[in-house]
Amino acid sequence: MAPPSQPDPTIDLDWGAYRGAIHEIFASNAAQFPDRTCVVETRSSRGPERTFTYRQINESSNQLAHHFLANGCQVGDVVAIYAYRGVDLVVAYMGALKAGATVSVLDPQYPPERQKVLLEVANPRFLVCIQRAIDEFGELSALVRDFVADRLQIKSTVPALQLLDDGGLKGGDGQDVLAPHASARAQVPDVVVGPDSIPTLSFTSGSEGRPKGVQGRHFSLTHYFPWMAERFGLSDKDRFTMLSGIAHDPIQRDIFTPLFLGAQIVIPPAELISYELLAEWMRDHRVTVTHLTPAMGQILVGGAVTQFPTLRNAFFVGDLLTKKDCRKLRDLAPNVRIINLYGSTESQRAVSFFEIPSQNEDEAFFEGLPDIMPVGQGMRNVQLLVVDRDDRSKLCGIGEQGELFIRAAGLAEGYLGDDEKTTQLNRDKFLTNWFVDPAQWTSEYERQRAAGAYDAPWTRFYKGPRDRLYRTGDLGRRREDGSVECTGRIDSQVKIRGFRIELGEIDASLSQHPYVRENITVVRRDKNEEQTLVTYFVPEIKRWLQHLEQDSAQEVDESMGAMLRRFKSLTDDCKSFLAAKVPKYAVPSIFIPLVRMPLNPNGKVDRPALPFPDAADLALLGRRRASSTTAANMTDTQRRLAAIWAGILPNRTARMFVPASNFFEEGGHSILAQQMFFKLKQEWKGIDLPVRVIFQSQTLEALAAEIDRAQDPIGLRLDAMPLPADSDAGDEAYAADARELVRQLPASIQSAPAEGLSSPVMLLTGATGFLGSYILHELLEGPAKAARVVAHVRAKDAASGLARLETTSKAYGLWKPSWVADSRIEAVVGDISKQDLGLSSEAWERLTREVDVIIHNGAQVNWMLPYSSLRAANVLSTLACVGLCATGKPKRLAFVSSTSTLDSAHYVDLSRQSPILEADDLEGSRKGLGTGYGQSKWASEYMVREAGKRGLVGAVVRPGYVTGDPDTGMSVTDDFLVRLWKGCLQVGARPDIANTVNTVPVKQVARITVAAALQLPAVLAGQPLGVAQLTSHPRVTLNDWIGALEVYGHSVPRVPYREWCDRVVDYIGDTSKEEHALLPLFHFVVGDLPADTVAPELDDRNAAAALQRYTGESDALAKSAVDVDILGRYLAYLIAAGFLPAPTRAGERPLPQLDDDTLQSLAAGARSVVGSRARA
Repeated sequence: MAPPSQPDPTIDLDWGAYRGAIHEIFASNAAQFPDRTCVVETRSSRGPERTFTYRQINESSNQLAHHFLANGCQVGDVVAIYAYRGVDLVVAYMGALKAGATVSVLDPQYPPERQKVLLEVANPRFLVCIQRAIDEFGELSALVRDFVADRLQIKSTVPALQLLDDGGLKGGDGQDVLAPHASARAQVPDVVVGPDSIPTLSFTSGSEGRPKGVQGRHFSLTHYFPWMAERFGLSDKDRFTMLSGIAHDPIQRDIFTPLFLGAQIVIPPAELISYELLAEWMRDHRVTVTHLTPAMGQILVGGAVTQFPTLRNAFFVGDLLTKKDCRKLRDLAPNVRIINLYGSTESQRAVSFFEIPSQNEDEAFFEGLPDIMPVGQGMRNVQLLVVDRDDRSKLCGIGEQGELFIRAAGLAEGYLGDDEKTTQLNRDKFLTNWFVDPAQWTSEYERQRAAGAYDAPWTRFYKGPRDRLYRTGDLGRRREDGSVECTGRIDSQVKIRGFRIELGEIDASLSQHPYVRENITVVRRDKNEEQTLVTYFVPEIKRWLQHLEQDSAQEVDESMGAMLRRFKSLTDDCKSFLAAKVPKYAVPSIFIPLVRMPLNPNGKVDRPALPFPDAADLALLGRRRASSTTAANMTDTQRRLAAIWAGILPNRTARMFVPASNFFEEGGHSILAQQMFFKLKQEWKGIDLPVRVIFQSQTLEALAAEIDRAQDPIGLRLDAMPLPADSDAGDEAYAADARELVRQLPASIQSAPAEGLSSPVMLLTGATGFLGSYILHELLEGPAKAARVVAHVRAKDAASGLARLETTSKAYGLWKPSWVADSRIEAVVGDISKQDLGLSSEAWERLTREVDVIIHNGAQVNWMLPYSSLRAANVLSTLACVGLCATGKPKRLAFVSSTSTLDSAHYVDLSRQSPILEADDLEGSRKGLGTGYGQSKWASEYMVREAGKRGLVGAVVRPGYVTGDPDTGMSVTDDFLVRLWKGCLQVGARPDIANTVNTVPVKQVARITVAAALQLPAVLAGQPLGVAQLTSHPRVTLNDWIGALEVYGHSVPRVPYREWCDRVVDYIGDTSKEEHALLPLFHFVVGDLPADTVAPELDDRNAAAALQRYTGESDALAKSAVDVDILGRYLAYLIAAGFLPAPTRAGERPLPQLDDDTLQSLAAGARSVVGSRARA
């Protein structure tokens, strides 16, 4: 028997559970909701947004299907589509499937030679050319057209398929071949297909230079969708992206999943599939589900600062998915669940999954996981079997490496072809399950059939139950939790940046070169530990020398440098030769000529002995390149840029590049582009250069020109337009928006009583954050003794929300089980970035009746995002809170703002004469706030003050830097001041900055927040709404804060600020070091930190009066100070949590000892609860 955590390879996997054909389900959906949006092609620089309904797609595909049938289409005929990522491809797919045909996609970007081979393998009977593919990439080449005319028996060609804006369908500009079938648009063709009919023909690399065609089955296209909808919450309300490569089988998932569910497909223009832009597109179009390769995921998050909170599910497949990439995506899409899928073209669908909950559901999920995400466990009715390589009758135990097989009812039919090699390949890869006698399934099927269970018309296209295993070629091991992780390949097939490459296909193609005698391709790690394809070849030396009209008898220098120089033109020719035969991603970066291949004692190529050029050899080759006139005349910017490229591109030197050199053709890719971006910022300090320029200007010459433009002394920006911060209009945008939003406030608001509130019911937003956890504790355990706290939490349901509250509160040592036992706390599920705080109508209605006071503490804290990105979560949520106060029972509102609303030159100058009054109307920062976060808090305060004029009772609370717990030292690590400590330790120095910093411990901030919410209206005597500013007495300086490191034993000498900046830049530029703690705030810390950290002095008389009334203590404000003892406790906690290293010497003071409760909280998970930045 298999161990409990192992799948049982003998059980029934529901072999006959056919859900129906995807095109039939799509047509049924179109009949049910014909006017529902089906496909949206979003706006591009070439045209406006286009939207199409289910009726339009259905009728257009009907018309196309009738064309195929009228021209003799039989079930299983192949339709080849010269494709483009857009709505026309959806129509082409559905039209072909409705006619019973098999779809094969031809990528216009493939070389003509490869297109010809694919057509030869597919042997299509119909050809469809999409008009937009022709517009973008041109007609099929003469080579391909001649092959189609001479070798293929084409029944009909649609020369230019085009879906018009009104839903009409054209089949050519001259003679429209589809026009005769327009009258049949409403008629769904009556063509019967079954589970074993072949709807798709996809391609994988072949070992002999010829791609293999994989025949997909109708069974598999729909089989897993009901389970996925149930498991991941997919529905007809979702908006799916179409981002996959058009000729790769994942495009089918992009199309078929939403059509099965009755959902929307949202398609970006190609120009937006780049850094920074794709994230903005996701946000603007409210995408909820996306399918990505890890490489596309890196494009999505690379350089992006825009959050897209609507994204709920991201399915990854195609390559190894790293923890690092998952973290980046969760930061930008805090509500997204990441599902790492595993499968292959031969398994037809992704068949296993490993689920990563959203950041809001489980922030600490990654602890204990490896850097590479597991492939997980099989979906419903799928098994991943790790089989003993020495004894196939056995499954490997936990942790043992074995060969990975997939057992499922939904495997592909097999490889296309009936020749001996293909037949053998099918036998080797698709195996009958040897763990069980398949006759038992056949017997059961025959019994059911005899009882009339299989009498539908489609049964003639069903071969009965087949218990098969697909041999993946992967090595893997099973983890303790039952999930599986891949550990390598057992053959020569590799994946590089998401692309599956057969090394044998490269070798077979290059072997056809007339001047190449032998060749072999391997994968090597470059200096950045990235996988790189390297081809070794032995030239036909005499023929090549004759070709060059040189003396064929001369002696050949076999040294590496000499070979690289002598055969430089041949290596270039080999690269061009391969580029015409294999996809661009499969062309090796490096070609190395050899006189002979090294052999092992068995007479086979000794791969470990294959030599590799050293830096000197590459430099020799570089000098040959640079000898051209063009290279000699490079500009200074071009030379400096070439040096940067040489530092990051694999096996390149600066002398190798000329102005026409293309970064991506020289071995660059998306990951290296990120490294280049940082290097550019280092080389040209202060340069204003967006990441997308790297992808738009790929050559050395073009990128150097963009760098020169960015340095234009008159300040000309790259897009020749001023940024918002350069104009008064831009500065006032947030203020103008606030003035517009107040129009949505009620004309009058019934005032809540200013006094006499006993045992109130409180609504708290942001309750799972650092400050929010302490406010929750203060409400339930402080003098207020709230009767009940309703905590607004992002979670899938109330129970999950309450569990999340318990987890975060426990992590800070604050949780009391009695809160739940005494029914004093409940969770209400919502999202502050959504309308009405994301509350259900029932929850909203109940809160209007029950709540006495709202503390709106929730916010999206991000110092890099613009106002527009923070508006929904920070500004519109405040508007919703005011609306809640104005409905039902009169309520107070305490809004937690920030002293970032005062970060303008006006208030810095004003505070030099006197502290900023709490009664100030903030008109001094109507212009000049530099961060989107500060602007969002300003706009929110403006609305709250205006609501106060209309009757709202309450308070605005303005904290500065919220620091850790002064008693336990508990702190969050994702905070500027804490990161500053670590960043200084990393570079071994601290900057000399004498500015004071407004730090107040989190307990005091929570106490004053609750005091203001409950007591400030009474203190103000007749004034319904006021401000409570938080400031420490006395304030510490930045020198004091950072100098605490020295006090407690660290060696971080104080140096001038600019010298410290240089050290930070040097550190970040050293890729051998760990990531610098201040890298996310790089532009801020190396800009002008002394000027940017000047904070105005604040009046806090309202805060003091409310706190005294709340606590009954006359000296309660004394707890606002942060002194050297408290700093020591912070450092001790951060060291115990593993965020900071322990000091190596005795300091002026010994580190404080943490109490047992704090240590227990650390063990319970406090070290991982680092979600919100600590400045409110």
